[in-house]
Amino acid sequence: MKHNIKITFFLLSMFIVTQFIGIFVVNHYIQAGNNLPYGMSPPQAEQESDFFTSFLPSIIIAFIIAIVVLFLLIKFNAEAVLKVWFFVVVAIALGITFSSLLPNFANKELFVLIVALPLAFFKIFQRNFIVHNATELLIYPGIAAVFVPMLNIWTIIILLILISFYDMWAVWHSGIMQRMAKYQINKLKVFSGFFLPYASKQVREKIRNMKKSELKTKKIKVNLAILGGGDVIFPIITAGVALKTLGLGAALLVIAGATLGLAYLFFSAEKKKFYPAMPFITIGIFVGLIISYFLF
Repeated sequence: MKHNIKITFFLLSMFIVTQFIGIFVVNHYIQAGNNLPYGMSPPQAEQESDFFTSFLPSIIIAFIIAIVVLFLLIKFNAEAVLKVWFFVVVAIALGITFSSLLPNFANKELFVLIVALPLAFFKIFQRNFIVHNATELLIYPGIAAVFVPMLNIWTIIILLILISFYDMWAVWHSGIMQRMAKYQINKLKVFSGFFLPYASKQVREKIRNMKKSELKTKKIKVNLAILGGGDVIFPIITAGVALKTLGLGAALLVIAGATLGLAYLFFSAEKKKFYPAMPFITIGIFVGLIISYFLF
């Protein structure tokens, strides 16, 4: 097991909670008349082929451009630009989620933005542990709501396969994911995903035996449990696509499959080793989709 049972359970719990929030948010916006705020509503497909010829290529190109720009900013140590970028994305995503939770009223978009901005500020510029993980629960549902209308079952399957292969290459071959995570945590002080530092049993015992004066001067080694944002958002997007095309039962099976895939990884992974989560999550999602195909 990569982490102790308490931390593993906590990560899985946050993952599941985010998935269900995502289903609620996506369902709100796929209903007729509920447009995304801030002009974020994507174009509607006029025919089925649009998903393959227009939307899927656009999404793939957008991801590639975003990854390249991110690498360039990291290479040139543009921390200020990266933080502003993350701040804008977080504020908009929170605004989309908050907007789905409230009834319509005058100036609702402005109101949710006023609520989202300080949360985004504390998350990006103050590095508050509680604010960081609490906002993570709400960010990915908002982002997913933008992409779900642009995908159908077959295009999300293609996207999951591509992302899984990229994840394997980035973790096991190039090591890009590890370097990016370390850069975000150690230098940028911002991490896009769930972030849980914890001390081992031996370290906790050592801390209890230390004097207060020693605690201020000695370095204490802690473990770090992380779950990347991509590993959280793609199951939400898939569940949202399943919801709009196959119904709630299929969406719930997608969430169940993704959770089981992630749980298998957590319980089978070895300590101090890096693993790509998306292949495991994708296999679980595919199992959920196959079951839903026969049931619904």
